[in-house]
Amino acid sequence: MATTYDFPSDLLAGQEELHQVRAELSALLKRLPWSVEPLDGFSDTGGWRKVERPASPGWTPDEQAEVEKLRRREHELAVFVTTHRFWTEVATGDRVEARTRLKHARSE
Repeated sequence: MATTYDFPSDLLAGQEELHQVRAELSALLKRLPWSVEPLDGFSDTGGWRKVERPASPGWTPDEQAEVEKLRRREHELAVFVTTHRFWTEVATGDRVEARTRLKHARSE
């Protein structure tokens, strides 16, 4: 039988926000041009895998600020979740399983 963990509400909330911030950051990065700075496009067909990129207009200052804001928040939340006092209550050998369960706690 699988072990169940009584995660504190602030840890659950932090993990949920971390999921949301990562999803928002991923969606934003997919919408943005491939290069932060304006660059010409290129095509490399000589390698084992063809690589092509169109010209990139670069990111606007607002887009750069939004990415930085989300990355900063992602880092804050990751530190909060991984250093939460709850982990001291979990046996060292069980922490990986507990961490995995936390990541999926809201989706179960």
